[in-house]
Amino acid sequence: MSDVQQAPTTAAHRLAGRRVLVIGAGTRPSDDPEAPVGNGRAIAVLAAREGAAVACADISAEAAGATAGLVGAEGADALTIVGDATDPEQASAMIAEARRRLGGLDALVVNVGVGLGSGLANTSPQDWERVLSLNLDAPFLAAKHGLPELADGGAIVLIGSVAGLRAATNSPAYDSSKAALFGLVRHVAKEGAPRAIRANLVVPGLIDTPMGRGASARRPARTASFERIPLGRQGTAWEVAEAVTFLLSDRASYITGQSLVVDGGLSAV
Repeated sequence: MSDVQQAPTTAAHRLAGRRVLVIGAGTRPSDDPEAPVGNGRAIAVLAAREGAAVACADISAEAAGATAGLVGAEGADALTIVGDATDPEQASAMIAEARRRLGGLDALVVNVGVGLGSGLANTSPQDWERVLSLNLDAPFLAAKHGLPELADGGAIVLIGSVAGLRAATNSPAYDSSKAALFGLVRHVAKEGAPRAIRANLVVPGLIDTPMGRGASARRPARTASFERIPLGRQGTAWEVAEAVTFLLSDRASYITGQSLVVDGGLSAV
């Protein structure tokens, strides 16, 4: 993807020696040769650029493998792991495999999400269950199985959404699931604290990703909302990745149980 070349360059190596698992590391396929990179892929590539070995996990073997190839191109150790993050056994197995193949695990990022339904009237119970399964159950399972596997002093970052702060979409299931992550990350931070394992939430706003472009195509009102962003533009996956990298690094060593909003000021107006 062309946007990979736009990833920030750095000599800081903030994650040197770290072993990182990114669940949801793939990017949704697109026929557009100029399609932007997704959040998960940007997070994995920037972690590699910062010196980490990265396990790229996704339900799609092709998507995970493509990200692992980009990680390897940065000169970092790269692994491909395939599994369904909503399945308890597969979630546990992915984390155990990453730990085994990397020789340990220092950080875990959970980047998953889907939105289904339109308003209360047009959201079926099946829509509700599917959205909560991916958006909430998967981060819960990753934290449940990941916390015991992480080395002391490790870090967990969950990826939420500005929809958790306001009724930002037409999907009540999406908004509710993303709001619940604020409570989940505080609990994970509390349980991880005795071993100095930090847990934080990154909260993206309107980000130019393949998923974001798909949402705009289905819902023109989303494009109209760009005008309300105080900084006057959408964000990029690389800007989300920068926030994640910071929270995984020692520069955020006294930050846990918190949320870092990356939305250009949208939630402030």
